[in-house]
Amino acid sequence: MADDAELTRWIVHGERLIYDNRWIRLGMADVEIPGGERFEHHVVHLDRAAIAVVVDEEERVLLMWRHRFVFDRWGWELPGGLVDAGEDPMTTAAREVEEETGYRPLSVEHLVTYQPMAGMVDSEHSLYLMRGAEKVGSPEGEVEADRIEWVPMSEIPEMIARGDIWTSGTLIGLLHARERLNGQGRG
Repeated sequence: MADDAELTRWIVHGERLIYDNRWIRLGMADVEIPGGERFEHHVVHLDRAAIAVVVDEEERVLLMWRHRFVFDRWGWELPGGLVDAGEDPMTTAAREVEEETGYRPLSVEHLVTYQPMAGMVDSEHSLYLMRGAEKVGSPEGEVEADRIEWVPMSEIPEMIARGDIWTSGTLIGLLHARERLNGQGRG
């Protein structure tokens, strides 16, 4: 099986930086595909992100109603943000919950780490399940959400079907958390 995988492996001969700032790095990779064809392919590098699924004892999840200007669209999202240099993603997730919602999680466990758009974008996302939270203040800094609410997990499937939940981190986080809470997902 491993030998078969090598038949489809792309070879990277190098990458040159085209654009770089605090939020995004754009590169041009020199790649060779199976069969020997060689060409340049854009690669986007983004900082790692950490996202939290905070669930209380009533099986409600902490969600934020946010506007995303790129799509001019509103939706419910989980709290989260970019991992600071040298920071552990689990620490980032807990910090972001407190900064964005005013709640401090009581316990934290890793759910899953994934790449939301493999093939062209490098942006590792780590998701955490946080059980319980205490209100410690108001959200800090820039306004992150129009509303912050505890939503029953039982309402999540209908919210997804309506299109009120549509971002990858939120969808993946909620689905993995549901499995973990139902005893199906271990890890």
